[in-house]
Amino acid sequence: MTWDDVVALGRKLPEVEVSTSYGTPALKVRGKLLTRLRPEDDSLVLPEVPAEECEMLIDADPDTFHTTPHYDGYAIVLARLGTLDAARLMPFLERRWRAIAPKRLAASFVARGARG
Repeated sequence: MTWDDVVALGRKLPEVEVSTSYGTPALKVRGKLLTRLRPEDDSLVLPEVPAEECEMLIDADPDTFHTTPHYDGYAIVLARLGTLDAARLMPFLERRWRAIAPKRLAASFVARGARG
């Protein structure tokens, strides 16, 4: 994947905008971080991932999922773009989007999806 692929995938969710975070490319929903690029290792910062799940992901696929000492203790996992694909990324984006999107927007999106 590339950052452009991430942007295209993220924009499938309502009100996702391209922005910056800590001086790096990011996707946000009404100013709240969905994900951001870590250019230093070509990885995505994926928030809202519980510690147990982070450990499981890193153990199962260390070529894709990893962390750094900076993120230890946070509900964040890093994912290398070079080994990530859309099918694996979208559930992380959707989960985070649901956590940060306004409740009415999230409910409307779910209702539209349920109708096809």
